[in-house]
Amino acid sequence: MKDIAGTVSCIDGNTFIVSDTSGDVAASAATPVGLFAADTRFLSRWVLTINGERLTALSVDDSQYYEVAFFVVPGGQVDYVQADVSAIRRRRIGPDLVESLTIFNYGDEEIELDVRWEVAADFADIFDIKFDVREKAGSHYTHVGPGELRLGYRRGTFRREASVSASEPAAFDPGGLRFTPRLRSGGRWSTDLRVVMRALRPDGVDFRAPIRALRPDDSTLPESVRTWVAAAPKLDTEHGALREVYHRSLVDLAALRFAPLSLGGASVPAAGLPWFMTLFGRDSLLTCLQTLPVTPSLTPPTLRILASLQGARTDHLLEEDPGRILHELRYGESSAFEEQPHSPYYGTVDASPLFVVLLDEYERWSGDAALVRELEQEARAAIAWIDDYADLTSTGYVWYKRRNQVTGLENQCWKDSWDSISYADGRLPGFPRATCEVQGYAYDAKIRAARLARTFWGDPAYADRLEREAAALYERFNRDFWLDDRGYYALALDHDGTPVDSLSSNIGHLLWSGIVPPDRATQVAGHLMGPALFSGWGVRTLAEGQGRYNPLGYHNGTVWPFDNSFIAWGLRRYGFATEAGRIVEGIVDAATYFQGRLPEAFGGFERHVTRYPVRYPTAGSPQAWSSGACPLLIRTMLGLEPHEDHLAVNPALPPAFDRIALLDIPGRWGEVDAFARHRPDRPVPEDGHHPASSME
Repeated sequence: MKDIAGTVSCIDGNTFIVSDTSGDVAASAATPVGLFAADTRFLSRWVLTINGERLTALSVDDSQYYEVAFFVVPGGQVDYVQADVSAIRRRRIGPDLVESLTIFNYGDEEIELDVRWEVAADFADIFDIKFDVREKAGSHYTHVGPGELRLGYRRGTFRREASVSASEPAAFDPGGLRFTPRLRSGGRWSTDLRVVMRALRPDGVDFRAPIRALRPDDSTLPESVRTWVAAAPKLDTEHGALREVYHRSLVDLAALRFAPLSLGGASVPAAGLPWFMTLFGRDSLLTCLQTLPVTPSLTPPTLRILASLQGARTDHLLEEDPGRILHELRYGESSAFEEQPHSPYYGTVDASPLFVVLLDEYERWSGDAALVRELEQEARAAIAWIDDYADLTSTGYVWYKRRNQVTGLENQCWKDSWDSISYADGRLPGFPRATCEVQGYAYDAKIRAARLARTFWGDPAYADRLEREAAALYERFNRDFWLDDRGYYALALDHDGTPVDSLSSNIGHLLWSGIVPPDRATQVAGHLMGPALFSGWGVRTLAEGQGRYNPLGYHNGTVWPFDNSFIAWGLRRYGFATEAGRIVEGIVDAATYFQGRLPEAFGGFERHVTRYPVRYPTAGSPQAWSSGACPLLIRTMLGLEPHEDHLAVNPALPPAFDRIALLDIPGRWGEVDAFARHRPDRPVPEDGHHPASSME
């Protein structure tokens, strides 16, 4: 992945543009800047010059995710005080790109300007950029008309086009367009440019047309965001950083709403910018779990589209099996020609159990029994996949080993980089592998599916069977994964059943899944909050002292906000409110160094050493499950748990948060308010339950 530091993004779910701080796009083959839609870069060059000079930004206003304004002047910094000419570039993203330019003349005399926009489109697939693939198999074409520049790419029946037009008369040529306005002293001149992106089928129909029909005018975006934020519960607290992170999270979740065509306009959370602006099984499911208390509308369409694309056959290229929930859905050239197996790709072992977990949790919050009945067969198929296809060694665990040896993922758990699963001495285990947290998800899924079967599907025999299987998995897991001499669970099992003995954040996920016996939870919590794993900002992905530990290793020592939100939730489940509160404080404090937006990951350096969280250079931002971290941390502090037709509140605030109120929490109970104050004189019992809670 390439460094995207110093860029400015403008995003609206299905479409986004990433530029430099002056608004220009000057992409190299492997740089993730440009105008993107449908996994394709529709603009690789978008450079504005005035009288032959590039522009320099004095300031940038990107306070709204869907629009950005650049206040620019020609030339470099030495020219600022002599800048008689200045300009504002206002950019708004929707189904297409609209950019307005206003130029001001503050000089004493009338001037004639040469305003030039350099335009190019390489139509690179997102994976071409990510993996630095520079050769294109198809052919480019250009059409220059009297009021339009149309750039295109064709490879067989695969075709993409970008057309550029302007509101003011312009001279178009194959490399861009030019204006020659005259400005009197004190005058201004403006034009609007529109870039229309088309993904054309063989019959010439644009399959992006339905997206454009859903939002024909980009002016609907502000109201859409206001409606989205207004529908969420209101957070009332004196803690300014928490307020900022919560609001930023809601806005970023709005930005990441992705509308697959098969859903008829319903939105699901895309994973994140820049590489993952599409549907991901694991990411979308975990984001929905995090955000049930604040944005529950994301969950039904997510479950429905994942159900509609659930595996139905055995396909080794796509790593598809009957009942398997997809990993990733793509629309670009490399997927169309099976150069990347993402149309869709099924190489994940946690999405299938998480599908069942989310279905149950959503019903507990919403009371939506109809959806549980609608997706009964898909939920049963996901459970069957665990037993029939995932147990590669017939030992009762969920294992993975890629079948697509060319482009498939080696590691198919959430830590999916190639070196993320290792022994404490740094050795890599063989395949297949069974990571610990996935066994917890499978256990949780069977417990929850048993409840659904008994309560909604009218199948108590199936419920009894699932509960027996879950109990057997519980016993087996705690025998085979527990490292008695270390006091924690192995990261994974090697292909021969040998425990992979690294100390990692994965053990925190075991707490929220409930597979840890209470008498072992204290040791697990102690390791999570010990100096090897807890940096002061959050729990590291891999403990300091392990063979592959690196505070800037993608999954080998960085801190992931989403990971920490689930760890904190699990700690609260087992009664470790103080420890959960330390994680909340660290993550919220870290967010203040990122303007309230939690990135995908940041460095795992010790807090007392760096005194600020170190930016991870290629971290995605915004990222859906990072945006979901704040709602789950608030749920954790307030102790929110649905209980039949009411919401139970069991607050335990850490010292940094004197008072929190979350108002109008939606659910099967209608809307309720939850209140909490920090009570230093009121210790939390080991079981985590107070004699009374605060709720209205």
